[in-house]
Amino acid sequence: MAEIARLHPTEEKSFRLAPHNVEAEQALLGAILINNDAFYRVADFLEPIHFYEPIHRDIYELAGKIIRAGKSADPTTIKTHLPDQLLPNMTMAQYLARLAAEATTVINAGDYGQSIYDLAIRRNLILVGEEMVQVAYESDVEMTPNKQIEKVEGELFQLAEKGRYDGGFQNFGSALSASIQMAGEAFQRDGGLSGISTGLDDMDRQMGGLQRSDLIVLAGRPAMGKTSLVTNIAFNIAKAWTSEVQADGHQKTTNGGVVGFFSLEMSSEQLATRILAEQAEVSSSDIRRGRIHDSQFSKLVDVSNMMSKLPLYIDDTGGISVAQLAARARRLKRQKGLDCIIVDYLQLLSGSSKASSQNRVQELTEITTTLKALAKELEVPVIALSQLSRQVENRDDKHPQLSDLRESGSIEQDADVVLFVYREEYYLKNKEPKEGTPEHMTWQGEMEQVHGKAEVIIAKQRHGPTGTVQLSFEAQYTRFGNLARADYLPERME
Repeated sequence: MAEIARLHPTEEKSFRLAPHNVEAEQALLGAILINNDAFYRVADFLEPIHFYEPIHRDIYELAGKIIRAGKSADPTTIKTHLPDQLLPNMTMAQYLARLAAEATTVINAGDYGQSIYDLAIRRNLILVGEEMVQVAYESDVEMTPNKQIEKVEGELFQLAEKGRYDGGFQNFGSALSASIQMAGEAFQRDGGLSGISTGLDDMDRQMGGLQRSDLIVLAGRPAMGKTSLVTNIAFNIAKAWTSEVQADGHQKTTNGGVVGFFSLEMSSEQLATRILAEQAEVSSSDIRRGRIHDSQFSKLVDVSNMMSKLPLYIDDTGGISVAQLAARARRLKRQKGLDCIIVDYLQLLSGSSKASSQNRVQELTEITTTLKALAKELEVPVIALSQLSRQVENRDDKHPQLSDLRESGSIEQDADVVLFVYREEYYLKNKEPKEGTPEHMTWQGEMEQVHGKAEVIIAKQRHGPTGTVQLSFEAQYTRFGNLARADYLPERME
């Protein structure tokens, strides 16, 4: 028989069982049944789906529900919610009693849980690998090698982050638990925000911070300060970052966040110079020309030392496709963590398919759809900058509208939040009448009212009110800040 097995290695391979350890599952469940504290040692990372035996999944899930409800989970309380007969020669009550009787110490519960989790990951890796091989053999016309790589990369990311790669339905109780957890985190976080704070108080108040899984489009005409605003926000988020180690060894962000900044327009040096100028309060043009004195230089050094420790990562590769951007974002999340993505700017991204590249509207639809899907997959807010069409300049009122978005259909549809940056001072400065005239006096009065001020117009927001937020703007440092004003435009719900 051994010789036959050697002659048919493929047959032997086909009968290999998926990696599992039933004894570890029984030991963990037994430990939970005799001491419910064991459940909390594994609950952060171990889910019912990670168990190999279906009945063990049911027992673990049921025990979790009972323990979270503040009741005691033991063989007596659990058996009433499970089938009476497990095997022809064993009842459920007998099996549960055996689990409890043979349980080892609670101290080992974490090790058993980790072993069960690791084996579940290995089983899922086998599934991903087998599916990848099958698709590669079939060589479907639509499934190009690049598309297959992107698909497998996405599945591996889900597996690494969540311990599973299959999507599918989840029960409403899980969704409710996540919602309550989010509310609890918001209650404990600075400012009581459910999302990540931008560092700009009035924007946070209006939006509740940057929400996970949201695609936020920030648009404006040239010279309005789009990039300045997102660099301010990126710095504020990275500066506020704090984290704590979870039970499974992962770092969890407790405040602020790790920022991934895709700068398709400016180089990383230009972006760093801009942030340095904003924070050190030295003009970026003076930095480039070397027109700085000793005290300014020492301040630049101090600020740069502080900035070098921030979790702010810049990718300045020009002309990348949205698929490449997604792959790099997944990689950053795995290696360093990731809490916020910034894309500067939308129109410089390219689509990944040949069909979309021949039609700009289709291409932009693919880009915005992929960015929204990426926000959901990574569970982070994605801020994408966008240009506005020139039709703004043809109106007397230069305030942007949703219809001014270039190829507005897909951007407006896919975005959860649409923000416009507008500075009246920029337009008014170009209309200066002749000095000494009554018109010039009127113009000066109007300039004083709008000097150093900017508006962020919330034109669309799925989770809250639209309206306008007033910010301060220091042009020499291209820096936005909080502005104490009570005369906001009235809020209106969508």
